[in-house]
Amino acid sequence: MLEISITISFIFLSLGLVLATIRLLLGPTLPDRVVALEVIASMTVGFIVLYSVSYGVPALIDVALVLALTSFLTAVAFARYLERGAQLNDD
Repeated sequence: MLEISITISFIFLSLGLVLATIRLLLGPTLPDRVVALEVIASMTVGFIVLYSVSYGVPALIDVALVLALTSFLTAVAFARYLERGAQLNDD
C-alpha cells in the first residue's frame, strides 16, 4: 500500500512540476513567474523528501531543508526588490 501511495505521489508531483514550469515560461508578469519558481522549489523539496522516505536515505532530508530555507530567502529578497519599485511587467 505504501508503494502505491509513493508512486501516486511521484505522479502528482511530476504533473504539478510540469504545470508550474509552463506558468514559469508563459508568465505573463514577473510576479507570476516568481510564484511559479517558488512552487517549483517547493515541489522539488517534496520530491527529495519522498525519495528519501521511499529509498531510506535520511541524509537527503537535510538537503531538502536547506533547499526550502534558500527558497524562502529568495522569496523574501524578491518581495524587497518589488517593494523598492521594481518594474512589474515583462513587456
